[in-house]
Amino acid sequence: MEKADVLCRCGWAKLNNPIYVKYHDEEWGVPVKNDEKMFEFLVLESFQAGLSWEIILNKRPNFRTAFDDFNAEAIANYSSAEIAHLLNNKGIIRNKLKIEATINNAQRFLEIKARQGSFCDFLWGFVDGQTIQNSFKSLEEVPAKTALSDKISKALKKEGFKFLGSTVVYAHMQAVGMVNDHITDCFRYQEVKKA
Repeated sequence: MEKADVLCRCGWAKLNNPIYVKYHDEEWGVPVKNDEKMFEFLVLESFQAGLSWEIILNKRPNFRTAFDDFNAEAIANYSSAEIAHLLNNKGIIRNKLKIEATINNAQRFLEIKARQGSFCDFLWGFVDGQTIQNSFKSLEEVPAKTALSDKISKALKKEGFKFLGSTVVYAHMQAVGMVNDHITDCFRYQEVKKA
């Protein structure tokens, strides 16, 4: 039996999808302190709103190609022709409002980065630069949003961001390691805690 078959994981990590397992095992919950990577997750999370994360993960390479490797400077300057091109790209989620929000969010991201020197510093400031270590024993205990995600969502909206409501923000916090929401039995719980 392969090692991957015997490891205890969070129940949402679909073992029949290797992309999902790899994401759970290598990325989810690992603290992101790189602005470019943080922006990539913001883009993906905003597109995920109302959809399953599995759909987004499966299309992630297409998103990367379509959105210039998640280069915020390039995206911030997309023209109406580029929007039209994206709306015809079957490899991504072709939602005009989300595409326009991504362009807007790239502009807001760059404004904060210019003002604060780092978007990551701005976002991590809400948790004093430290991962919140939760200790949930089951998926049922993991919240969809929290008072803190409400606060961050409101702050981002005040900055002009779109498609980043509290539930999306909490999913983002989980993805980028602002909170450790691996269940305590998951093999990644202690590994992420040490990171």
